Amino acid sequence: MPAPLRLSKHHGLGNDFLITLDPGRPLHADDAVAWCDRHTGIGADGLIRAVPAGANRWVWTLWNSDGSIPEVSGNGLRCLGQAIAMRENVEVATYEIETPGGLRTLEVTDHGRSVRVDMGPAAEGPGLSDRLASVGLDGARQASVDLGNPHLVIEVQDPAAIDLAVVGPAIEAGYPAGCNVEFVAVRDRRHIDLTVWERGAGITEACGSGACAATVAATDWGLADGDVTVSMPGGSARVTAGDTVLLTGPATHIAWVEVA
Repeated sequence: MPAPLRLSKHHGLGNDFLITLDPGRPLHADDAVAWCDRHTGIGADGLIRAVPAGANRWVWTLWNSDGSIPEVSGNGLRCLGQAIAMRENVEVATYEIETPGGLRTLEVTDHGRSVRVDMGPAAEGPGLSDRLASVGLDGARQASVDLGNPHLVIEVQDPAAIDLAVVGPAIEAGYPAGCNVEFVAVRDRRHIDLTVWERGAGITEACGSGACAATVAATDWGLADGDVTVSMPGGSARVTAGDTVLLTGPATHIAWVEVA
């Protein structure tokens, strides 16, 4: 039997992750599916494995709870920054993380309790949806945004009124490679409300890259000023959209867990 593997569990605004640093053994999609299950496992939206690649530089693999591998995750990166800072016992640090979506830089403060992620430049995403009418959103404004992972941002009157379990997968089904789907309402030029259907995880309490995509879309629509508080069911993050998109928010350590 292999020695037990120690994981730390963290959340960024309720979007939760299991993290292992340099585990010394391979991990697989089946591990993510088993450990992330909320009834028969530990429970999480994703599993992160990170290994060092030089001074203050790490390479990560993130598996969603369904075993798929997304390119990047804003909340996952913030949680990873906290996990590394805890291991190194530092209050403030800067780390570079190699992800399938590109290199991301983390600025950690307050022993990882606050982390700013440079999410890189925003680009055109996977295209607009032709399925809005079928879910009762005919004529809604939408934007396609890529932040290393794909997003569709849809403007609605009340994001909390959207039946995410029905509407989210119905829209995502129109994208062969999948897509994160955000439902947003712009309160004013500095404040956005958001709910999300995440590719590979379903309904989550928050989505960091989704908050970034929503800010980019609202700014492009002329409704926001590019420096926005994004409120999600799990809490709020700050997003600043310029040449690159900066995501700042909390990370919370929940527990240490050992798995066979």
